[in-house]
Amino acid sequence: MDHDATTSSGAATGRRPLTRTLVAVGIVIMLAGLLFGYDQGVISGALDGIQKDFHVSTFLLEVITSWVTLGAMVGALVAGGLADRLGRRATILLASVLFTIGAMVEALAPGSYVLVLGRLVVGFGVGVASVAAPLYAAEMAPARVRGRFVSLYQLAITIGIFVAYLVDYVLSHSSGWRVMLGVSAVPAVLLVLAVWPLSDSPRWYVQVGRRDDAERSLRKVTGARDVTEDLDAIQGAVAEDSSRAVGWREVFAPQWRTPLTIGVTLAFLQQLTGINAIIYYANQIFAAAGFTSPQSQSLATLWAIGAVNVVATFVAVAWVDRFGRKPLLFIGTTGMGLSLVVVGAMFLKLSSVDPGTTAHTTGTTGEGLITLVALVVFIACFAFSLGPIVWTIINEIFPSHVRGKAVAVATAANWFAAWLVSQFFLSLVGLITTTGVFWLFAAFCGVTFVFVRRVVPETKGRSLEAIQSMWGDQDALAAAMRDE
Repeated sequence: MDHDATTSSGAATGRRPLTRTLVAVGIVIMLAGLLFGYDQGVISGALDGIQKDFHVSTFLLEVITSWVTLGAMVGALVAGGLADRLGRRATILLASVLFTIGAMVEALAPGSYVLVLGRLVVGFGVGVASVAAPLYAAEMAPARVRGRFVSLYQLAITIGIFVAYLVDYVLSHSSGWRVMLGVSAVPAVLLVLAVWPLSDSPRWYVQVGRRDDAERSLRKVTGARDVTEDLDAIQGAVAEDSSRAVGWREVFAPQWRTPLTIGVTLAFLQQLTGINAIIYYANQIFAAAGFTSPQSQSLATLWAIGAVNVVATFVAVAWVDRFGRKPLLFIGTTGMGLSLVVVGAMFLKLSSVDPGTTAHTTGTTGEGLITLVALVVFIACFAFSLGPIVWTIINEIFPSHVRGKAVAVATAANWFAAWLVSQFFLSLVGLITTTGVFWLFAAFCGVTFVFVRRVVPETKGRSLEAIQSMWGDQDALAAAMRDE
């Protein structure tokens, strides 16, 4: 949808300032991302307290960590249907309420199984919000600021992770895991308050036959009195999309097999390089590297992962349209792979000093500090490459009539891969050692580099229509593969 076109009144002379409604929409997308990021990061500092209070096994600790991703996978799959039936605004409200309930269940859980239930509810809310909030922003924002508004979501996720690590650090001196998890209800409540006074998107109103409501919503967004031309354009686009409505069979049709393979594989590889394992288990990783106290672990996590993640994300936002997708992916995966090799080597050296007990006897060693620096490099490289750019590509490569369902498939694949990694990380450490796990992640960085080099075309500077036609034009596809 593009409601940034010149209106019939000729009001679009130069760039109009953002309306109050658009500012409110920006706040909504930031709060949704903050909520998502906080939930991702906070579990790192809570795991030790949970283990001490509930005396859970390694497997159950992995379940508590990872099942939020299972809930998110289901939430992401059903979010599109909910957003179409209930509206984008109502779906965001539903996600916020679910997240608040889940956070309270987590904070008040009398035992580990109730805590797992709370994690599932929180995950479902996160999954729904992860689809509905960017969709709402994309449909509300005019074309001139749409990319910026949607990119706010990724930035807000990194800020949410940083805030979670900050809360973990503040509460690291006590068994404050219940407060850590309960605080996640705050952005959810704020999101309800931010969304409540807003209208739904003009496109959804048109979709359900409420043209008068669409007109009022569009006036608030654009600040223009006469929005007839823009509204007619929306109506035409909705009618065209309705005429091309497809089922799931079309998503898996042979002509779209290549982009679907690229989207799903990139979504999987993004997680198999280890990012969520590091985010979720950061404190445990730094403990094994010789950071002996909970405070030193939380402080290392806060700055080495949380702060670096935020700062490096700005690089992708600033340079993705200048450098292109593939060059940033090449640089990022190379840096990630090399840093993971170093991390693995440091753990190998630490284990040779005193196998299994180094973290409790050596303090913060030179190896531990090198591990810290290497993880900083890893997070920085991920934040300007695989983090945001994978989602940029996934949202570019599918034709409009299958994009919603195809992106949902890729999103579900991403959540499933996130579950696999977070569910079995600690078990893999026990099976093949910490060194082996990090070298395995490094190997997947190499696989990602090769896959991007050989299979993924460059989409920078190409219109969505050109990308769509490229899949049926071997010459155009070959040209895109050479354009690095």
